[in-house]
Order: sequence, then C-alpha cells, then structure tokens
Amino acid sequence: MRRREFVTLLGGAAASPVLWPLTARAQQAVRMRRIGILLYSKQDQASINPLLRGLEALGYVDGKNVTIEYRDAGGKSERLPEAANQLARLNPDVIFSFGGEQAPIVKQATATIPIVVVVSTDPVESGLVASLGRPGGNITGVTWVHDQLAGKAVELLKDTVPSVSRVAVLWNPNHADPEFRETQRASRALAVQLQSIEVREPGDFDGAFQAAVRGQAEALIVFGSRLKSLNRQRIGDFAAKNRLILVGVPNWLMEIGALMTYGPPVPELFRRSSTYVDKILKGAKPADLPMQQPTAFELTINVKRAKELGLIVPPTVIARADKVIE
Repeated sequence: MRRREFVTLLGGAAASPVLWPLTARAQQAVRMRRIGILLYSKQDQASINPLLRGLEALGYVDGKNVTIEYRDAGGKSERLPEAANQLARLNPDVIFSFGGEQAPIVKQATATIPIVVVVSTDPVESGLVASLGRPGGNITGVTWVHDQLAGKAVELLKDTVPSVSRVAVLWNPNHADPEFRETQRASRALAVQLQSIEVREPGDFDGAFQAAVRGQAEALIVFGSRLKSLNRQRIGDFAAKNRLILVGVPNWLMEIGALMTYGPPVPELFRRSSTYVDKILKGAKPADLPMQQPTAFELTINVKRAKELGLIVPPTVIARADKVIE
C-alpha cells in the first residue's frame, strides 16, 4: 500500500468517531413531532382548516416534520371519552380539541399532555382553567366568551326593531357561559320581556318551540353550542314557520334565515390557536399561556330576510354592519 493511501485511510478512521455523534444529533434535531386532534365527527374537519393552514404558515407540514393523528367520535357524544383516551395513549406532544362540551372530556383523558382548546364556554366557570391569565394546568387556548358579547344580541335587536317586546332565548343551562344572565340584564334595561326556553338534548327542542309559541315570542335569540349547531335546520324551520326574528352569536344562523348575527370571526380563533400549538411544540407550558379572547367582532345583517318579515333595517344599524346580505 502506498504511504499516501495509508495516511488517508488512517485519517478517515480517526475522524469517524467524531462524525458519528454529529450524525446522531442531526437525526435527533429533525425528530417528527406528533399532534393529536380530537373531532366530534369527521364533518368537523372543515372547521379546523384555519388551524391547519395556520400550522402550515408556521412551517409544520403533516408527514414531513410533524405527524397529525385524528380521532373522532362518529358524531356520538358517548364515544368521545374513548376517542380522547385513544389520543392520550398515543402520547402526542400536544392535543387540540374544540367545543365546550368535549374539552372537559379531553381534560379527563390526560393531566400531563399539553392541550389546546377552542371553546364557546367560559373556561373558568366550566373548570377547565384556574384563571384566564394563568391557566395553571395542562390546558390553554381560545374562548369565544367576551364582555362585548354579553347582552349584545338583544341590544342590536332593539336598535333594529324598537317595537319588539317579547323575546325567547334558546339556550343550554349545561353550557357554562354568561350569555343568558347578561342577556337578562340587558333585557331589563331595555324593557324587554325575556323568555327562557332550555334545550339540553335533542329531544328538548319540540317542547322548547311549543313554549315559545305559548309565550307569543316575537323574536328568538340563539347562542352557540354544538347541540344547536347540529339541530340548526330545526331551529330555522321553526323560526320561518312562526315568522320569528332570528338573531344570535354563531354565524351559521345566517344559513337558516337569521336577521342578524354578532360574534367573533371563528376562523380567526382557530388560526390563533395554531400559534399556541407552535409555542408548546417549542417548549412552552400551557400553564404559562393565557387563555385568549376575541379581539374583533363581526355584525352581519340579512336585509333580504328583513324584507320578507316586513321590516326595515335603520340606516344607522346598516352603517355598523361588517357584512350586509341583500
């Protein structure tokens, strides 16, 4: 063997022990992170698209540098605990869930895996977190609840139709939020007779609708929840049949003939939640990440529906709208 070849081989052998740990560290640096996502049903996939787009904008690509694991309950509430437990057993780096009804179920599934939620409930009142500023556990995220939403529906209704005096509120007492009691407060200030019609499960709707008819309601206020969203067509059919003025917070009310909605832009809430997933993947603890609240609200008015009801929306209200449906 030539001397030069021998020196080259010897140099390569001497360098290799140094290269091995460098290679190992490089492999560790690109370790695939895992995100678990809990869905009520596969149809909820469309709702979380803003979250997924937000993650992509932050550099997370499913199958490339992150693995996203989905579990769903097939649209059946009783299957949620097992779906949540399946995700927890995968031991992902973070779990994402949306909906006030399923957030407590995810919390029961794990006390150690970080959880990011988007909920329309009050996270403090429902026991998800210790406080908005300091969640204190393994859960953080975004809540729809905000002081600007409290009682706003009845205020906008009176601004639009000053003659309204009897209003029914379709709500779920099991849904922990301040919307009903704040609407009561606003109604007293505006001399509106408020009727509570409660729905806790699908079988409650018919009785609630009959109660609204007996109470001679002129308008129906609807607050957001999964139960009402899944039964939206029943709500819309009832309001149309009885020529009720339909108003509320969730924008999906526009799909069933609402006169107006006022609430946060939901896609933005999901996009903002992606920043928390990012922070947690980079080492942040949920206990140190404050629960976020809406920073913007949208007023949508359906002028076409107003005409069908024989109403004229005042120009002052139109001027406040972010979107007007002609």
